Amino acid sequence: MERTIYREIKATRPVWGMAVMLGAFIAAALGSFFYVEHYGHIVTGMNNQVVWGLPHVFAIFLIVAASGALNVASIVSVFDRTDYKPLARLSALLAMALLVGGLAVLVLDLGRPDRIIVAMTTYNFKSIFAWNIFLYTGFLGVVALYLFAQMTVGIPYSRVRKAGTLAFVWRLALTTGTGSIFGWLVARPGYDAAIMAPMFIAMSFSFGLAMFILVVTTLCRLSHRPFGDLLMLRLGRLLAIFVAAVLYFTAVRHLTNLYATEHRAFEIFTLTAGGSITTLFWLGQVFIGGLAPLMVLFHPSFGKSPKAPVVASVLVVMGAFAQLYVIVIGGQAFPMPVFPGYEVSSNFFDGAVASYSPRWPELLLGLGGLAIALFVTGLGVKILRILPTNLSDANVGLNR
Repeated sequence: MERTIYREIKATRPVWGMAVMLGAFIAAALGSFFYVEHYGHIVTGMNNQVVWGLPHVFAIFLIVAASGALNVASIVSVFDRTDYKPLARLSALLAMALLVGGLAVLVLDLGRPDRIIVAMTTYNFKSIFAWNIFLYTGFLGVVALYLFAQMTVGIPYSRVRKAGTLAFVWRLALTTGTGSIFGWLVARPGYDAAIMAPMFIAMSFSFGLAMFILVVTTLCRLSHRPFGDLLMLRLGRLLAIFVAAVLYFTAVRHLTNLYATEHRAFEIFTLTAGGSITTLFWLGQVFIGGLAPLMVLFHPSFGKSPKAPVVASVLVVMGAFAQLYVIVIGGQAFPMPVFPGYEVSSNFFDGAVASYSPRWPELLLGLGGLAIALFVTGLGVKILRILPTNLSDANVGLNR
């Protein structure tokens, strides 16, 4: 086992090509923002019934994945698995970058970004949104401190572990707060569920690790740095556990809602009668994002290949967007029970399932947030010593 050496990646032609491509997506997102700001949200698919659209799906994905991207670093500092230690710096950097990308989407989607000043200076502590201001900014500060501790030469490892433990606890609080945004909305039968908080924590583990696998694989290929097959397979097995946990919490949530009379109508809508929402749930969320990755990772032959975790990660990310679309859009599309036990109809679409079709400004804005996260990560590994020069199995202390 060699000493782990961290080096900046070189600005090769493929690296420049990736940077230009991400820059193009960011420029397109800025153009979309100015277009929506000029003409108003009428140019998007959002309306008075569905006020959180596709940009919010991207933003929540990035925020939830940011928490989960810290998995690898937490395994090192909290659970003392030293074989993952060379990946801890990248794990912390990616966590901050994903959160920055997600918050950028939320700010740009406000239409008036200056309104964020109101949210940062006027607090209603009965609202989970007010608490999230502290959770998000605090997460960036705590993880930055953790990364600084890791990169400081001569600092006692006990202090690094304390910083890592604090970051681990904070990330659990952050994801709990994000899940509680939906769990505390008692007016909507598609959101009102205490299990939303632990389910979002499980989702963060799965989504964040999938993003980490894809990013570290891409960076190693761009910089021509070896990555151990056994190390990749271990990450794949860990991903399988998290995917299974998401499926478990999803099943518990829907079974609980079926048992509760007040939520049964929403469950029928989601599981059988929701049209595109139902299709996304069964095909996108359950199969592509859940069952298919497990089949890939546990396949008797392909599952032993280092390509299996990469393929599974792609499937998990695709399923993540489907799952969040079902939660965010499906929960708003289903009508609120204004008068429980009675049928309600009016010219304001009361009692009717809302329609929503995403439009290109929303897609560009969401993709721009993802591009910002990846660009920040790439910039970090370019100017800081984040990525090890050798991640082979022998170098990280793994033997078959």
